[in-house]
Amino acid sequence: MIGDNRFIAALTRARAGLMLAVQAGLAAGLAWFLAHDLFGRPMPFFAPIAAVIALGSSVGQRMRRTAELVIGVAVGIGIGDLIILLIGAGPVQIGLIVLLAVLVATAVGGGAPLIVQSASSAVLVATLTTTTEQPWTRFFDALVGGGVALAVMTLLLPINPLTVVKRAADPALRAFTAGLHEASLGLAEGDPDVIQAALDRLREAEGTFAAFTAAIEAARENVAFAPARWRARGALAQYVEGAPQITYALRNVRVMIRRAQTALNDRERVPEVLPASVRHLGDAVDLLRDEWAQGADPIAARERALRAAAESGRAYQDGVGYSGGVVVAQIRTAVADLLRATGVEYAEATRQVREAVGWHGRAHGARNRIGRPRPGAPS
Repeated sequence: MIGDNRFIAALTRARAGLMLAVQAGLAAGLAWFLAHDLFGRPMPFFAPIAAVIALGSSVGQRMRRTAELVIGVAVGIGIGDLIILLIGAGPVQIGLIVLLAVLVATAVGGGAPLIVQSASSAVLVATLTTTTEQPWTRFFDALVGGGVALAVMTLLLPINPLTVVKRAADPALRAFTAGLHEASLGLAEGDPDVIQAALDRLREAEGTFAAFTAAIEAARENVAFAPARWRARGALAQYVEGAPQITYALRNVRVMIRRAQTALNDRERVPEVLPASVRHLGDAVDLLRDEWAQGADPIAARERALRAAAESGRAYQDGVGYSGGVVVAQIRTAVADLLRATGVEYAEATRQVREAVGWHGRAHGARNRIGRPRPGAPS
C-alpha cells in the first residue's frame, strides 16, 4: 500500500512537470537547430543550455530573468576568455575566473540567476572551449537560446496559468483550513498543545503560500505575454485579486491562535461559541478553495465567514477575558480579509462584519464595554 502511494505521488509529480519537460525539450532542440543549421555555428552548445536554464529557473518574471541569464553568460564568457588569453588555463585560473565573474555580477546588482550563470559560463569557457572563437559568438549562442525559450513559453507552448495557480492554491488553502480546524479543536478541549500544533502547521504552510504567490506572478506574466492564454484572464482574476487578502488573513489568524494559546494558559473562560467561530472560519477558507477551483462566485464562503463573525460576537456577549477579546477581534479582522478575497470592497466588508457581529449602528464605546469586566469587578 505504501509503495502504491509513493508510485501515485511520483506519477502526480511527473504529470505536474510534464509541460515544463516538453517546453525544455522543444526549446533545446530549436535552439540548436537555429544556431547550428540556420546560423552556421559549428558547436553552439551555449544555445540549448541557455534555453533550458531560462525555462527551468524562471518561474515568474521570466523576461527579467532571461535578460539576467544572457548578461550572465556574457560576463562569464568575457572574463573567462580574458583570463585564459592573459595567463593561460589551469585550476588557479578557473578559481580566479569564477571569483571575478561572481564579483562583477554582484557589483552590477544581479540576482541569483545572473551570479550563478556568470560563474558557470566562466567555468565552461575555461574548461570546454578554446580561444579560437570570438567571444561574441558564444554570447550570440546564449542570445539565441534565451530568445527561443521566450518564444516557446509565450507562443508555442504556453503553460495554462489557471492550472498552475489552482495547483499552487490548493495545498496552501487546505493547510490554512486544517490549521484553523485544529485551533478550533484545541480551544474546545482547552488544550494549549493542540493550539501549538495548529500554529506549527500554519508556520509550515508558509512555503505553500510562497509557492502560491509565485504562481500568481507567473500567471500574470503568462497571460500578459501569451496570446493563447488571454482568455484565462477572467478566471484568474479571483486568484490574482484574492491572494493578497488570503495572506493578510493568514497573518491575522496566526496572531489569533497565539492569543488563544495565551488565553488557555491563563485559564481564561472560553465560551463554546468561540471554537465554533474558529471552525466556521476554517470552513469558509475551504469553501473559498472549492468555489475558486470551480470558477464560481464564492457565495458560500462569504456566508460561512460571516457566520464565524456572528459567533465571535456571541462570545463577547457570553463574556471573555482579555486574551479572548483579542481572539474575537482577530477573527473579525480575518473575516473581513476573507470577504475581500471573495471580491467584496473594503467598506462593504467592514459593514457586513459589524452587522454580523451585531454592532451595526452602535457606538464604539458601547462595543468596547461588551464582555469586559468593570474595574474592581470579579473576572
